[in-house]
Amino acid sequence: MANLTIRNIDDDIVAHLKQRARYHNRSLEAELRTILSDAAMPAGGMDLRQLADRIAAMTPDKPQTDSAELLRRDRDR
Repeated sequence: MANLTIRNIDDDIVAHLKQRARYHNRSLEAELRTILSDAAMPAGGMDLRQLADRIAAMTPDKPQTDSAELLRRDRDR
């Protein structure tokens, strides 16, 4: 496993992270590992296509428009 060093973090941010760690009953280090893991793997490690399909399945009666088409329409206005 790798080790990371992050320098020059604002004291208020560190205090907030410590408070967040206490709330989750974790050490600051464990809280930071969780935050970084969540940021590196959106939706709990689910790939973005799977996430999009899951969201689309929540509204099966609504047609889903390809975002590229929406961008084209917006650009052509």
